[in-house]
Amino acid sequence: MALVNRIARLFKADFHAVLDQLEEPEQLLRQSIRDMEDEIDAGAARVADANGELAELAARRAELAATIGRIDGELDLCFESGRDELARSLVCRKLEAERLAKHVASRIMAAETWLDDFGRQMREQREALESLKQKADVFASVTSPRRHPDRGNDRLACDAAIGDDEIEIALLREKAARTPA
Repeated sequence: MALVNRIARLFKADFHAVLDQLEEPEQLLRQSIRDMEDEIDAGAARVADANGELAELAARRAELAATIGRIDGELDLCFESGRDELARSLVCRKLEAERLAKHVASRIMAAETWLDDFGRQMREQREALESLKQKADVFASVTSPRRHPDRGNDRLACDAAIGDDEIEIALLREKAARTPA
């Protein structure tokens, strides 16, 4: 049974190697970038929808505040005229409006929290997209040879490999720039 498992694993590995060679990494990278851009666009649409809903909620809150103010004026008039029965129905309407105003306020807070969190996620996605685009540009320049403008022979447009000594020198520069004199 172990021999059959080993042969099956060998076929799987060979099959995956063939698939890896069939796939074009540059095409896959470009498709990933397009997918990320589509996801960011969809997120921007969701943010726009949420901002629209937030504006509607704010308008509803203002409307409720005006209603409560109007009811308070009517209650003053009822109490001055001694119309307690009429005041009772106004108090009921005021309580309903206040309860609805609290509900609207909680929905506004939830929408603002969601917008903050989602906005942070969108910024992170945009940063990841920009990073991926930069890596794709480097990958494209490394994988496709171009002619250097000053030289006639084929050379890579840039050498993306960074040596350990370059890293050490850059690290020392960064430390020196941040160390107080």
